[in-house]
Amino acid sequence: MPGNSNSHLEPVTARGDNSLLLHVCCGPCAIMPITRLQDEGYVVTAWFMNPNVQPLAEYLRRREAAGQCAERLGVEILYADAAWNITAWLRAVAGRDEPPARCAWCCESRVEAAFAEAASLGFASFSTSLLYSRYQPHEVIAAAGRRLAEKGGPGFVYRDFRTDWQAGIDRSKEWGLYRQPYCGCVYSEADRYRKQLERCKKTAAIH
Repeated sequence: MPGNSNSHLEPVTARGDNSLLLHVCCGPCAIMPITRLQDEGYVVTAWFMNPNVQPLAEYLRRREAAGQCAERLGVEILYADAAWNITAWLRAVAGRDEPPARCAWCCESRVEAAFAEAASLGFASFSTSLLYSRYQPHEVIAAAGRRLAEKGGPGFVYRDFRTDWQAGIDRSKEWGLYRQPYCGCVYSEADRYRKQLERCKKTAAIH
């Protein structure tokens, strides 16, 4: 299997030894991972599963962009829309709602879900576009994938997609894909715009 870090497992799969389920966090982040994996000979299927993306309108925008990316690159995309439940997600993250614990759990939980889905659908291997982002806990994500693959079943394909950071940005702009202004959850959205709120408070205090 091309580049599979766990090829010694030799999983039995109905999809072929080069089949790979790629967890996709968003369209822009998926461009270069899909491209590189295709270049290496993998038959990639994208899997959009992101209950952390809130509110629902934002989730739908990113879902659409992921679909546009998949169409551009000629890959099938599966959507785990049933996983989106803001109440359940906020309850699950309770007690670790500050970074880095929140972010580590959020990424690990999606890597775990990707492993389970890949095993269920008979993929030989799995990976995630989270490995592309310079803002995600890269080592935590990589360690989670390797740990899961040690159980047997789908192998984890690790690549440091961050080396293609600028190429992915340039192509996403060229394609006109929606580029989100914050990571995903309501906490990260608040962090993104908190400075604006503070400026509003100062302005209001003057008057």
